[in-house]
Amino acid sequence: MLNSKLLTLVLVVQPGRVLLGMKKRGFGAGKWNGFGGKVQPGETIEDAARRELQEESGLTVDALEKVGNLKFEFVGETQLLDVHVFRADTYNGEPEESEEMRPQWFESDKIPFNQMWADDILWFPMMLQKKKFAGYFKFQGHDVILSHTLEEVKEL
Repeated sequence: MLNSKLLTLVLVVQPGRVLLGMKKRGFGAGKWNGFGGKVQPGETIEDAARRELQEESGLTVDALEKVGNLKFEFVGETQLLDVHVFRADTYNGEPEESEEMRPQWFESDKIPFNQMWADDILWFPMMLQKKKFAGYFKFQGHDVILSHTLEEVKEL
């Protein structure tokens, strides 16, 4: 039986571009990703998403739109990662490097999928089109997807 770990992921999107962060340490180090992390006890998922975005990029947001829910299983691990994906189309401040992440803007047609998690290339297009989605990915190690499901949904 897998224990579930609640996580957030925020993608800041502007017309024609998206803000990603190079993960400098910990889980996913060396990969470009959105901003996010663990939901703390007593914290709502959205509050955690806002806090993690601010801690990792220096940005604050007025509005977050929940666009996805992705579950990740890693062979040999006992925790299922339950990731709530948010999109922010407006933000306050300027992206700043933190101890954990180095933010960088990428044009929508130049997203570095070869330096990201293998699943990102599958659901990113839906997120960029403001479609809602739900998926499940089973990984062998951090680079190989053994199986997955991914579908557009009306509600999350």
